[in-house]
Amino acid sequence: MDVYALPMTTRFRRITVREGLLLPGPAGWGEFCPFTEYDDAEAAAWLAAAREAAETGWPEPVRDRVPVNCTVPAIGPEHAQRIVRASGATTAKVKVADPGAAPGEDEERVAAVRDALGPGGRIRVDANAAWSYDEAVAAITSLERAAGGLEYVEQPCWEVEDLARVRRAVDVPVAADESIRRAEDPMRVVRAEAADVVVLKVSPLGGVRRALRIADECGLPVVVSSAVESSVGLAAGLALAGALPELPYACGLGTASLLTTDVVAADDRLVPAGGTLPVLRRAPEPVRAAEVAAPPERQQWWRARYERVAGLAVTG
Repeated sequence: MDVYALPMTTRFRRITVREGLLLPGPAGWGEFCPFTEYDDAEAAAWLAAAREAAETGWPEPVRDRVPVNCTVPAIGPEHAQRIVRASGATTAKVKVADPGAAPGEDEERVAAVRDALGPGGRIRVDANAAWSYDEAVAAITSLERAAGGLEYVEQPCWEVEDLARVRRAVDVPVAADESIRRAEDPMRVVRAEAADVVVLKVSPLGGVRRALRIADECGLPVVVSSAVESSVGLAAGLALAGALPELPYACGLGTASLLTTDVVAADDRLVPAGGTLPVLRRAPEPVRAAEVAAPPERQQWWRARYERVAGLAVTG
């Protein structure tokens, strides 16, 4: 097992270095990288996903390439434009509702992204459940105006009931992320008619096969997104996107550009070309793992975490 530490190009989810542990197995490599604030019980699903990749492998795909969006962190408008123009993508996911942001910053960022994409590009925004109901309705109205139209707004509120209220109050479609991947009952969103789109992430959901079952049960359009993994973990997201019967939206899997380097060789790095990524049958080899190894104290922390979570999975 190798523990990596990959510096990020800009702060994302309040972190500047992405860490995780790589697991080898007969089917290839898996990645165990739950965010540090997640407890061991929640991290167990991430380990199940890593083990699926390493020990079992993934279902057969029905497509060989996946369209992806570029991801724009909570940054200034000029930086946002550079990211979009360099990506080659025609869809952009823009982070909004960053804590401490000044009034109008989100609108400026979204307007800059529209300028970079042109009128035919699609813009989606992600609030990571930061708004109350009233804040969400006001912000979505303002952001839709700045964008000249939004494809959807992702997780505007935390509570499912508030998501449902927002969906009824605005014309912009609502996507559910945290309400799926961090919920004991992902179907509650569907029963409450709280979303038009579901965002699925392989690692937090326990693997490609479990995510496929959830997608089938939801019966709603799916966007596959990453948890800011290395290219080893991104390959699992692409396996899910490749196996879905239908894929009407660009996926949020173009996040390797948020990392300054990777655990795989440069030629194997899963960076989009022409706004798409290939569907792989197994994760690329992490041949650079030793070069990007985490400091000894962080390696010890991750191995201890792995042992705890592995024990929990066995006994639970």
